[in-house]
Amino acid sequence: MTSGGELGDFLTSRRAALSPEEVGLPAATTPRRVKGLRRAEVAILAGVSVDYYVKLEQGRAKNVSEQVATAVARALRLDDVESRYFLSLLQAEPSRPATTPRARPALQSMIRAMEVPAVIHGPYLEILGINHAGRALLDDFDAMPAEDRNLAKWMFLNPRARVVYRDWTEIAADVVATLRASMIPGRDNDALSRIVGDLSTRSEEFAAMWASYRLSEHRHGVKRFFHEAVGDLRLNWQTLRLPDSDGQTIVVYSADTGSPSEEKLRLLSSWTAGGRRSDDHPRAVTPPQ
Repeated sequence: MTSGGELGDFLTSRRAALSPEEVGLPAATTPRRVKGLRRAEVAILAGVSVDYYVKLEQGRAKNVSEQVATAVARALRLDDVESRYFLSLLQAEPSRPATTPRARPALQSMIRAMEVPAVIHGPYLEILGINHAGRALLDDFDAMPAEDRNLAKWMFLNPRARVVYRDWTEIAADVVATLRASMIPGRDNDALSRIVGDLSTRSEEFAAMWASYRLSEHRHGVKRFFHEAVGDLRLNWQTLRLPDSDGQTIVVYSADTGSPSEEKLRLLSSWTAGGRRSDDHPRAVTPPQ
């Protein structure tokens, strides 16, 4: 089982997010020193002793059964993503050395052949590959220093991200939640720690979002973008998980067939396909305030 630090922080954060009334317990009659449920209340809801639950939060409970884990997850109202994360913390083996993530050449060739934006991400949102349409839509990550080619770093430290994403606050929070859920059990997560440490000292917004302990999986959805050459775009995005790749994914962006965004994306892609920079467009659209 993993050490008590990460597990304890996670369980404490989930306790803090619940009130007695939400889980069917009597309302508190005395002031509470901390927000949320007490350990004893979680123990009651999960059907375990208080002593055992305390050991669990501290990472001292050995061989936690699936039945107990499920009961604790239910008591804390964990969703599917949080439950899997909780189980992964319980089942983590001694860490093994991490390798520097690299995208396979075949994957790089595949996204280069695509006309719509596509990005290859490493396990901690590293940008391992991006095609010409992706560079036009987002930014020229290939021109950045290697240590800056990370979606989370770009989101919080590069002013362009706030121009590109119409709903920056919402998307930034999702990026942090995805990064939080990206810890790989049984692996040396020093790379993640360095990313989080760097961002926490350089961005108060990141630090606040990280402290909320929200978890999310980057799956699919719709995002609003802005590009100076074509204006606003509304694009669908889909995450494709790559087997046997240590957590690598490909994110592909597309527009609804026949929509204004489809034509704008086609124009943007064709303009940059010949190797021209995305900021060398003939005219610029000023983003509305």
